[in-house]
Amino acid sequence: MQQAVRYFRPNVEAMAGYVPGEQPQGDGYIKLNTNENPYPPPRSVLQAIRAAVNDRLRLYPDPLATDLRRKIAEVYGTRTERVIVGNGSDDILAMLVRAVAGPGRTVAYPVPTYSLYPTLCRIVDAPVREVPYPHDFSLPADRLVRARAALTFVASPNSPSGTVIPPAELGRLARRLRGLLAIDEAYVDFADEHCLHLVERHRNVVVLRSFSKSFSLCGIRLGFAVAREEIVEGLVKVKDSYNVNRLAQVAGVAALEAIGVMRAHAEQIRATRARLVRGLEAFGWRVYPSQANFVFARVRPPATARGIYEALKARRILVRWFDSPGLEDGLRISVGSERETDVLLRELGRLCAPHASRA
Repeated sequence: MQQAVRYFRPNVEAMAGYVPGEQPQGDGYIKLNTNENPYPPPRSVLQAIRAAVNDRLRLYPDPLATDLRRKIAEVYGTRTERVIVGNGSDDILAMLVRAVAGPGRTVAYPVPTYSLYPTLCRIVDAPVREVPYPHDFSLPADRLVRARAALTFVASPNSPSGTVIPPAELGRLARRLRGLLAIDEAYVDFADEHCLHLVERHRNVVVLRSFSKSFSLCGIRLGFAVAREEIVEGLVKVKDSYNVNRLAQVAGVAALEAIGVMRAHAEQIRATRARLVRGLEAFGWRVYPSQANFVFARVRPPATARGIYEALKARRILVRWFDSPGLEDGLRISVGSERETDVLLRELGRLCAPHASRA
């Protein structure tokens, strides 16, 4: 038998790639498994994209997305030089790992959290320190400091829990760390507080944001980070040359010019989230205090999270179940529209009623 040829580095051969959320196979699904916004982007964003579809598409985009960076700086009260944009905030996570981590340069983060972090670390063969969250998802600061990592990730709001770490706690963590602290705020527009001001106070803080969730632009793939100038300059060295395409740059500027629409949608999602939490708690489920556009709920026995997930899928409703230690008894459920939430709670009521009657 001919021996298989191995083309990849051993760490790449050994790793499993990141697995995105399940995509519907067919029409008519209610998709509550990938935290997409149920509301459309502003009409002005669509108009701006259409206007940009012209013969200038033959030209490369601005490699530094200067107009978009200026607009981000204006809206969020920082300097253009402190902004970097990416093909989604995932792109900036990859830049951070590429620039900072590697063999002998550790990356640390509390778990469970966003499962892309370990994938990025394995690509560059960086050692990883995964620090378990306590049951309440409070910050395990002492253990993160003891990891002595070159790069520390903290997602706030966290996924899949939806919980937040108060900015003051993250500021204290930043003071104690020798390496960079990357605060992943992909869901922060649905939360009460944010950490952008920590960039002014701490030289080692990077705050990441996304246009996918709150701005309803998952399909555009656009994100940004705010950090001190020297950090941005280092990330520019390792980014892809033209990492944000022309249409995405135009869409980002237009979205920020219509930021009031995003905020109105975020408020609606927060209201629907509260109703979803009440509905799930009525089944006896434990729901964590989410400040994201999703909730994480632990299913009440004798029902199982996997059983509920599969039963909902059979009813053409997708939610997220994680087959991993500490999460296997829970479901992450995106906050959909009012109608989608009605359908979800109605179907869950039918599924949970037999269990409730035995309690």
